[in-house]
Amino acid sequence: MLDDFNIRTEDMPSEMQVLLHDYPRDTWPSHPGFREKTKHWLDAHRMFRKLAASVRGDVEDFLDANMDAEGFANAVSANGNALVRNLHGHHGWEDRVYFPELSKAEPRFDAGMAILENDHAELDFVLDQFTRTANRTIQLCQLDAERLKDEAAVLYGVAGTIEAFLDRHLKDEEELAVPIILHHRLRG
Repeated sequence: MLDDFNIRTEDMPSEMQVLLHDYPRDTWPSHPGFREKTKHWLDAHRMFRKLAASVRGDVEDFLDANMDAEGFANAVSANGNALVRNLHGHHGWEDRVYFPELSKAEPRFDAGMAILENDHAELDFVLDQFTRTANRTIQLCQLDAERLKDEAAVLYGVAGTIEAFLDRHLKDEEELAVPIILHHRLRG
């Protein structure tokens, strides 16, 4: 399903990881510049990963006959809406506020910020496809039980794409942003 979308699969360029070598991930929590705002930002990323896994799991449970159509519709509606709504808000804030702040502190990583902003644009497209497919699937729960499984299988693919996309994107985003924050003692 990942091939159906224009999603970056290559790693962040090595020149964008220069500060990561000075501030490796396992040292972040003990760094004196690791403050509440950064912890909350990383918590939001954990929430997105969890919601994406929940959405995929909800569809998988339905396809495996471990959930009835009504439970499936309710779960996909609640978890899918939370995922889409929160990702749009979070990424919009990052593009308007967070990335410009990081760029001002460390302009040599602007190419990395541009990659992440492009990821956000591509993710918007994937989220739109997810929303359209989820809405069709939920409608089919009441209108056409025979087509429901086929549409749920399509939804499963899109949900898996979101999960894979977020795994790569959020890791890259964290490993670019947090070292800048620690290096410049931002967001204190």
